[in-house]
Formats: sequence, C-alpha cells, structure tokens
Amino acid sequence: MLTYPEALERLCSAALPVDEVRRLPLAAAAGRVLAEAQVATVNVPPLDNSAMDGYALRLADVPAPGVCLPVSQRIPAGSVGQPLEPGSAARIFTGAPVPPGADAVVMQERCEPCAAGVLIQHQPRAGENIRRAGEDMAAGREVLPAGVLLRPQELAVAAAAGLAELPVRRRLRVALFCTGDELHLPGQPLPPGGIYNSNQFALQALLEGLGCEVRNLGLVPDALDATRAALREAARGNDLILTSGGVSVGEEDHVKPAVEAEGSLDLWKIAIKPGKPLAFGQVRSATGQAWFVGLPGNPVSSFVTFLMLVRPFIRKLQGLASSAPVSYLLPAGFTWEKDSSLHEFLRARRNGAGQLELHGHQGSGVLTSLIHSEGLVLKPPHALIQPGDPVEFFPFTELLA
Repeated sequence: MLTYPEALERLCSAALPVDEVRRLPLAAAAGRVLAEAQVATVNVPPLDNSAMDGYALRLADVPAPGVCLPVSQRIPAGSVGQPLEPGSAARIFTGAPVPPGADAVVMQERCEPCAAGVLIQHQPRAGENIRRAGEDMAAGREVLPAGVLLRPQELAVAAAAGLAELPVRRRLRVALFCTGDELHLPGQPLPPGGIYNSNQFALQALLEGLGCEVRNLGLVPDALDATRAALREAARGNDLILTSGGVSVGEEDHVKPAVEAEGSLDLWKIAIKPGKPLAFGQVRSATGQAWFVGLPGNPVSSFVTFLMLVRPFIRKLQGLASSAPVSYLLPAGFTWEKDSSLHEFLRARRNGAGQLELHGHQGSGVLTSLIHSEGLVLKPPHALIQPGDPVEFFPFTELLA
C-alpha cells in the first residue's frame, strides 16, 4: 500500500494548472488564483505622509519640550501643503503629505494651545510619525506573486498599487456523481436497506468552497453500462470527475472497469484510516480528457480523503503555488496505545487547557464526529501517544478555507 505522503506526492506531481487565463476587474477577482505576478504602478504611500493627527515641524525648532510655535498652515488629507516656514508648525492630519522642510510630526495628544499657536510638550525624533514614500510598495516592484489565492487582503494590495484588473486562471470545472443502489435523496421515502446520500451534498459544498464550477450528475445505478455512460457525460467540458463509492473490487463495484474502458486508471490502496481505496486516472472525451478521482463511499472516509488528498490536487490544478494542507503542533490530551502501520486521521477538538481530545467515536460511518470535532490529528505509523506529546493537527478552519 502507498503511504499517505506517497499518495499525496503522486497526485500533486501529476496535476498541471488549467492554462486558460482571464482578466477580471478587482470586484470580480475574489477567490481566484492569480496567473501572473503583479508590480505596483505607484509608490505606496505616494509621498511622505503623516501617521497621526498632530503638528509637522522642524527638529531644530524644538530643542526641548515646552516650545510654543505659531501655526503657519493647515494640511488635511488629500491636499498638499507649502514648504514649512522655519520656526513654525503645520497643523496636519493622518494621511496628509508632510510639507517640505518638516522632519517630524508630533501627535496632537502631546500638544496644547498657547498664545502664539501650539505648545509642543514633547521633544520629537527624526522621522517620528512620518510614513515614507514607497515604504509599503515601490513603483515597479512585485507586490503579488503568481499562484496566490486572491483573498480580500490581496485585492486591497492590488487596489492600492493602482491595479484595476488582474489576470486569473479560470475556474476549475468538476463533474460529480455518486454510485450505489442503496442511496436515496433526502425527502424521498427510504426503502428497506436504503440510506440517504450524504456524500453528494458534502462533496458539492467542498468543491464550491474551493471555487470550482460543479456539475452535479446525481446518483448513478450500480451497473457497468450506466457508470460508463455517466463517465462519458462527465468528461465533456470538465477538468475533473469526482465520484464516491464503487472503487473497491467487489462484484457491485463498477467504477474501476468503467474508467478502464473509458480511459486509464490507477487504483491505489493507501495506508490510511479512514480511507484506504482511492481511484485515480483519466477519462477520454471528444475534446480531450478529464482527470478522474474516485473516493470511498463511507461518508467520513470520503470527507477525510477529499480534504487530505483531493483538495491539494485541486489546488494544484487551479494553479496555486502552495497546496499542502496547513497543520500545527499541539499537545495531546489523550492516550493512544494501538500500534498500527497506517497513517490515521483522528477527529479531535481542543479542551480548555489547549490540549487535543479525541472524539469518542472514530468509525468511518460516524458523520456527527465531523461536527463535534475541530480538525484532524495525524497519527504516524506505529506512533504511540501520551498526554502532553506534540501531535500534528489539521484544523478544519484551514482545510475548509
């Protein structure tokens, strides 16, 4: 069986980013992946400006606290003052350009009115409360690298740098279907032996949370011809086909022969729990081929393998420079004495002491454990854990971002 790191490496090394690039206005670019590095068109800030409401002055005019200076001008943000007259101060507001000749700004809380103007109750230092031109961004310098996810902070940087639109990779197109004659949609009568299909809704939400365009083909019967037809339909115009169920080697598991008939397939047994079976390959279509990933049908297995294996693969297809899951080392608040050759993903949450406690039910069918947990502890093969030991924790806040 492949180890978890080996399976992750195989998936991510195979992924090539979609090559179609579109230019979008900033207001439409949130959540997209930047296709090309961007440089600032202006200095930010464009001029030396004040970091505080206060008084701009010359250091030479305030050799000690207690100097009273006449106020020669008033400079609000959005206007440019005149050169500062020696022996005077300029009333200045946050963001306003510092007048030529001034080399410090004293905040208004350290000033008082006096008969001649303003009493400076503080001896300033050179450059105090002055933001220098270009100290945040310099014109012509790179401010956003290629392959970055455009969050609100990246859009703010782009706007401040004078960029009205950005080149982004198009959204990944994903076709989704689930297999299993036992599956039924919520709201339908549930026959004996039937279960409601939870994977369809979880996987669609996960894909849409990653910014994918999802084409949901619903439920596919456990039949080879039906599975082949669904694969042909899913491959048209899509970059990735994602399925759940039918990826083992039982008599009713038709995904493997169907994908082999319509393209090519690697069926991996991965030394992880929950998870283990994962199908990876490609399906041919009239316009090219689509990647294929088949997840196990158990709901927790499907959810965990998506987060830890499929999500990084999708991020690479989207063109993100970094796609590895983010983890933190936190102290264990539990004991684990079961020796195992598997990488195990244990559902856990933090207690009041900041330690990680395991959910009481770690079975691959216990969906409620995903609600009552805050993330996944990665237990390496043959690792035994005692309270206080540092363990690797993947919070859902990172995995679902």
